[in-house]
Formats: sequence, structure tokens, C-alpha cells
Amino acid sequence: MNRDILLVGNVTRDIAGDDPDNREYVLGGSVSYAALTCRQLQVRPELVTRATAHMDLSELQTAAHCTVLQSETTTTFANRYGPEGRIQYCYRPAPPIAAADLTPRMRQAKVVFLCPIMQEVAADVPACFSEDSFLAAGPQGWLRCIDAKGRVQLADWKDQDAFLPRLNVLILSREDIGFDLERLFALMEHVPLAILSNYKEGCDVFRQHKGGIQRQHVPPRPATERDPTGAGDIFAAAFLVRYRETGHVWHSARFANVTASFGVEGIGVSAIPSRQQVMEYLYRYPVAEPGL
Repeated sequence: MNRDILLVGNVTRDIAGDDPDNREYVLGGSVSYAALTCRQLQVRPELVTRATAHMDLSELQTAAHCTVLQSETTTTFANRYGPEGRIQYCYRPAPPIAAADLTPRMRQAKVVFLCPIMQEVAADVPACFSEDSFLAAGPQGWLRCIDAKGRVQLADWKDQDAFLPRLNVLILSREDIGFDLERLFALMEHVPLAILSNYKEGCDVFRQHKGGIQRQHVPPRPATERDPTGAGDIFAAAFLVRYRETGHVWHSARFANVTASFGVEGIGVSAIPSRQQVMEYLYRYPVAEPGL
């Protein structure tokens, strides 16, 4: 195990169940799903987050080297799934993480995953990393805001000019861009690579090439879904783990598809697969990379 991968974003308390008088909370947030995915794939990342002192992060601490910054609140989410898809509510968001919160050693990380859930990675963070760092971002947390009732809504990315030119890859879903590919292409004016997950249909790799954008489809692994929460974060972490090992974009995306498909077959993080499970599936069901 090593700490070549740095995860930056706030953990959440996710409200479980619909009974307001008997609420239970489970650990959530992109960094949580990403860290636990890394553990299953035999990589121990480093993690920087904000939460209250009494937040139980013991499970997370088994998966990652955690730096928990002081906060009077822990970001709290409620997810509701219905015929129209997911509706989210966000309460008591924790303060941002800024460059000053990252140590000199953290700034030398080989792979960095910036994964905010509600605007909490500050605009001065990307520039603080080494030029040799590979910077990935899951931009969903910059592409949404909270309305007066706490409901999560799509929003424009504030300060995107401070982030995009420094990023090596965007990893996001169609939901993050309101199912509008033009929003993705606008973001890619400054980013050479994007991986767009497309739920049960797999994902697509978009690359800047000779003044245009080339697209490759990566097929899915069929799954029996029980809980889609965190699927995009499992996908992103798996992609970065495999890309760090191989440097191959398409095969890393295929690896990520398979990992995430296993992950949705259980509740919460219970079904995130082992590296052996993923590799065995890829060996049994090989798929050739399509041409550009």
C-alpha cells in the first residue's frame, strides 16, 4: 500500500430512511466512496476533509491516511430516488478546504482527485500542486448549489478558470451536466481529457485531438442495481487507480466501469469489489478498444 493518491473533499452524513422521527446516518461523500474503493483495489490513499470532531470516521481511517480539518458542522445529504431520477437535499455544509490546509508533502502527490460535494474545494487549491502532479476532478460539487429549501440544483461553475487550465482530466456523469453535452465541450476547451459515465450504458472517453474532440465508447458490465449512491465516485477512484498503474485511458475506463457496476449491487459501500473480482471479470469478458 502507498499514498501516491491524494483525495480532497468533504465527507458527509447521509440520511438513511424516510422516517424523520427515527433518522439514521451513514458515512457518505465522494472522498469516502473513493477512499474505500482504493482500499478494495489495494491502494492506500491520503485524504483531506472537514467534519466535526464527533463524526465517526473509523471506517474511513482503515482505508486512508486521514487529515480531518476542524469544523463546527458536517455536510449532511438526503437522497431520494424516484421515476424522475435522484433528488438531493443538502444541509449544514462544512467550510471549504483551501491551499493553506494542504501540507508541502501533500502538494507533491503523484495523483490528486479533487472531489467536492458542495463547492468546498477552494479556487487556490489547483495551483498549489507540483507541476508533476496528475490532477483529476469530479466537478459535480462545483456544478450545483442549494436553494432556499435545501434542494440541490444545477449551477454554473464559479471560478472555473482557476481550475480547468490546471486539470489533466475531468471525471463526471451526464447528470452533472444536466444531460447537455455542450456543457462538457465548453469545459473541455481547457482540459485535454474527460471521462463521462452514462449509468447503465457504460461511459465515454472524450479527448482533445487536432483541434477537435474525439470520442470512444466503453461498454458496461450488466449489473443488478440495488443502490446507485456513490457509483460515480467508485468509478472515478477505480479509473485513477488503474490509470496510475497503466497510463492507458480506455482500459482504465473499462476497469472503472466494471468496478462501479459491482458497487451498485449492494447497499452503500458493501459491494465495492476486490481487485481480484474486477480482474477476473475483465479476463473472462475481454473487449477490444475501438479505434479513434
